[in-house]
Amino acid sequence: MSPSPPETETYEVTLSRDEQWVVHHVLSNRLDEAFNAEETPPEWVIEVLEAVETDGATERLTGHQAGRVYDALAAYVDREETPDRDVGHGSAVLDRLEDVREARA
Repeated sequence: MSPSPPETETYEVTLSRDEQWVVHHVLSNRLDEAFNAEETPPEWVIEVLEAVETDGATERLTGHQAGRVYDALAAYVDREETPDRDVGHGSAVLDRLEDVREARA
């Protein structure tokens, strides 16, 4: 069995502008929830938001970050009230993040 890749190893995830928007929306809501609860937001949320807000279409995420984004995005996509357009874009991102999860295994 090969050792797990280090947490600092990064993976490229290419996102369209609409896909970036969905990821940004989900993470911004996570940030707002933490602030509203008077808690410190998770560091990975801030790091990924900063990555998404840069001008590139390719995000560099650690395996940990990719896994956390996957979980947050999957919960959003599964909600009944999520708009169909967001479900489509979010599902496409989930497929790419699944590739990262498989690469880490």
